[in-house]
Amino acid sequence: MSIASNIATFEQQLVGTSARLVVVTKTHPVERLQEAYAAGARIFGENRVQEMAAKQPELPADVEWHQIGQLQTNKVKYLAPFVHTVESVDSLRLLQELDKQAARHDRVIRGLLQFHIAQEATKTGLSLSEAEEMLQSAEYQALRHVRLTGVMGIATNSPDEDLVRGEFRQLRGYFEHLKKTYFVQDEEFCEISMGMSADYAWALAEGSTLIRVGSAIFGSRA
Repeated sequence: MSIASNIATFEQQLVGTSARLVVVTKTHPVERLQEAYAAGARIFGENRVQEMAAKQPELPADVEWHQIGQLQTNKVKYLAPFVHTVESVDSLRLLQELDKQAARHDRVIRGLLQFHIAQEATKTGLSLSEAEEMLQSAEYQALRHVRLTGVMGIATNSPDEDLVRGEFRQLRGYFEHLKKTYFVQDEEFCEISMGMSADYAWALAEGSTLIRVGSAIFGSRA
């Protein structure tokens, strides 16, 4: 099937939900991104900073770029002029650097708190207590050019539906706790980014608002 038909299939599945599609474009050439854009995709997710910075000028200005991979603070300056959302916020230090670099461009960068919900130790992210300690700090409350808009997590790579859905349910629980405790007046704190090509249907069932899909749209990478 073509990229366009695959995107259309996903968009159809999202009808009636509050979720949006993040097309994961890492390692794919600009021509394939342009094809996805022509098919209606507007949110593109990249893992590597250099790759996103190289592709961004080749795509229309209304693309919403999401950084979905771990982000080193020394790379923030390359994304600061244009990145919409950093989905992998895992430290106060990263938030402070995002704030500093966004201020230089007189803009606000959105961020999602990444939580460690999987059983695999190789996956990274915050614990709930670490996130709360950060949100309660004077350093976080002083930030003006970065805005947290939700949470993100990556489930265990497993065919066990009960396990994976349980992890997604845990992430939604974190979101709901943070919402009522720290963001009850903030309508923009509304995103739960969870679910990828293999498990997006389970994520949607558990309340995902952003599904990150690459291989199911572009095919497997070589």
